[in-house]
Amino acid sequence: MAASRVDLARSRIGMAVRRGIPKPDISTVDALKRVLLQAESIAYSAQVSGVYLATELFSRLGIVDQVMTKSTRVEVGRVGAVLARGEAEIGFQQISELLEVPGIDYVGPLPAEVQRVTVFSAAIAVGARHPDAALALIEFFASPIGLETMAKSGLDPISGR
Repeated sequence: MAASRVDLARSRIGMAVRRGIPKPDISTVDALKRVLLQAESIAYSAQVSGVYLATELFSRLGIVDQVMTKSTRVEVGRVGAVLARGEAEIGFQQISELLEVPGIDYVGPLPAEVQRVTVFSAAIAVGARHPDAALALIEFFASPIGLETMAKSGLDPISGR
């Protein structure tokens, strides 16, 4: 049902390091580029965030040749787990997927100028067998408790619906 569609949250890409390692500054595009060039090893997700890094961001920064040779695409599991095991120095994934991993420290989001945002939405499908239940779930997600839970998980809630 088209009228039921509601945008709930934005998900940004962030960077993490193994717990105890100094957190590098990635607050600007130039700082991020320096960190990428200086890192001995980089891990990134095989999902949409990592595809963006490997196919667009590294090229846009003009460093694809320098960083791809020291980068690992994490096909299964979390980038954070790779960092926690010491298999990569820095790693990139959706912030909400990094925050829940033990043994790592979240550094921060990519700078806004190079960030890729995914918007999570909900809607009731045409022909849904339980539209009232679907609407109740959407209303919960959009409630203060739902929005607070999303924020705690690393998503950026979209309010004001």
